[in-house]
Amino acid sequence: MSAALAGAMSMSGGIAFAQEDDKIKVGVLHSLSGTMAISETTLKDTVLMLVEEQNKKGGINGKMLEAVVVDPASDWPLFAEKARELITVDKVDVIFGCWTSVSRKSVLPVLEELNGLLFYPVQYEGEESSRNVFYTGAAPNQQAIPAVDYFLEELGVEKFALLGTDYVYPRTTNNILEAYLQDKGIAKEDIFVNYTPFGQSDWSKIVSDVKALGADGKKVGVISTINGDANIGFYKELAASGITAEDIPVVAFSVGEEELSGLGEADLKNLVGQLAAWNYFESADTPENAAFIKQWHAFTGDDSRVTNDPMEATYIGFNMWVQAVEQVGSTNVDEVIAAMPGQEFPNLTGSTAKMLPNHHLTKPVLIGEIMEDGQFDIISQTDPVPGDAWTDFLPESAVLKSDWQGLDCGMYNTETETCVQKKSNY
Repeated sequence: MSAALAGAMSMSGGIAFAQEDDKIKVGVLHSLSGTMAISETTLKDTVLMLVEEQNKKGGINGKMLEAVVVDPASDWPLFAEKARELITVDKVDVIFGCWTSVSRKSVLPVLEELNGLLFYPVQYEGEESSRNVFYTGAAPNQQAIPAVDYFLEELGVEKFALLGTDYVYPRTTNNILEAYLQDKGIAKEDIFVNYTPFGQSDWSKIVSDVKALGADGKKVGVISTINGDANIGFYKELAASGITAEDIPVVAFSVGEEELSGLGEADLKNLVGQLAAWNYFESADTPENAAFIKQWHAFTGDDSRVTNDPMEATYIGFNMWVQAVEQVGSTNVDEVIAAMPGQEFPNLTGSTAKMLPNHHLTKPVLIGEIMEDGQFDIISQTDPVPGDAWTDFLPESAVLKSDWQGLDCGMYNTETETCVQKKSNY
């Protein structure tokens, strides 16, 4: 009998009876096929690893965990269907899932209608705060803004190419960055913005356009919100064009160790020195990270499998959820939501993550340079920064705050002192 099954059974008169109600069901809502599978499959495996590890510890409050995995297949409406299925048919107690913001926004109405619970582990554009979601990835002030500051202050970039995949995260992030850059004195005509479809493969003209930006002698930098497997084609075209990090630095918000593992040795060599901004890199030298990597390799049976930032965000969110369930003695969604703010858990880079009343974490900001082996040399790291649901750099958002603990509102107008709305139909 497996440990999981044994833990899910009770003894009566020497006979074992399976108690299905004694299982805590964990929904896993990540694309295992389609353009986002390159990024999301690893997060599915991460949740399975965490579930297995928790069961080895005896489960939660004596109950074993069972992962329920579905494949929304990089199809945004299908995310909503699968979320509804997880909550109403599979009766999951929590969902860990989504990568793109369009997938998350597809799921939000379902979560709020059915009072489901989602832990979302990827950097995003902010401008949102749902009672039913805990955002364990970075808000713009924990990734995009610090990366732009690095370009301005450390690299002397004078012209910016904002390249993104055509959906809500890149568009909203770039709206924030355009306002921020102009506030910093960058002329509007020195900001080039371009969007491409998911799975974009032909990058020759776009890379050529970026290269042409520097014809006037000004230093050009690329801010990349390109998502999924389109990144492979983009970096290959950069390499083929002979563009080095010294010529035109690129800082990516959606490229980590997993995405770089899809490049060949020759392409990686040409990308040495290009940058990414995250809150975790596998190269972080801490005991916690060493233990996490060891656990990952043991679980996958493959020492070549890399770790990355959304994995750490999943790890932190999962463990905070476990703590909250243990604290309230129940998986009841309302009780768990109430217990989440104030939860603390060690991150993998040497400090402690704390869940805030706005359902965002405190996170350090790291900037890393790509190395020849597909890892990152961490060249900048801050103290933990509190995540901000509403940016200070868009006038309509600067007056808003999120506080589910004290104000019971995710969109509170500080000028009128009213809750604009509770449902996240924004």
